[in-house]
Amino acid sequence: MSSSVIIFYIISAFILVAALLAVTTRRIFRSAIFLLFTLIGTAALFFWMGVEFIAAVQVIIYVGGIVVLIIFSIFLTQKSGDEMPKPLRNRSIFSALALVFGFSFTYHLINGYGFGPTIHEPFNIKVSEIGMQMLSTKEHGFVLPFEVVSILLLASMVGCIVIAMKIKPIEERDSK
Repeated sequence: MSSSVIIFYIISAFILVAALLAVTTRRIFRSAIFLLFTLIGTAALFFWMGVEFIAAVQVIIYVGGIVVLIIFSIFLTQKSGDEMPKPLRNRSIFSALALVFGFSFTYHLINGYGFGPTIHEPFNIKVSEIGMQMLSTKEHGFVLPFEVVSILLLASMVGCIVIAMKIKPIEERDSK
């Protein structure tokens, strides 16, 4: 086994463990931190594949933007340190069944189509070409998804503000 394969397995194991901890922990702040580790592991996988620009975008947008926004909204809520309630048994069973189905479906796809390791040339695409493709309004441009992502970020910021607002119940306002 080559060192490249060992590095891939280490990064993959890190991502899987962090993702599993993100969805199973009962403290919401810890869940956000494990999400942060999962996204950093994904960026490490991009770096390992030699796609440094995508890895940098992963770190800047998701780690630096989305996760920080999630953590700020957690801190601004009133019960950020409390434990979340234990999930219902039906949801746990459904989650386990979905997990088994997902793994079996992925295993079936991999074995059915014969995916295997291949040796490719490194990516030789310039960052300027990526920028022109993203902002192009031609047939294969990505300006619409680019704008949809900006609307998604705006909506998440508005959602954080709404969550952070502390509105007293009507009974407390009327008693004063």
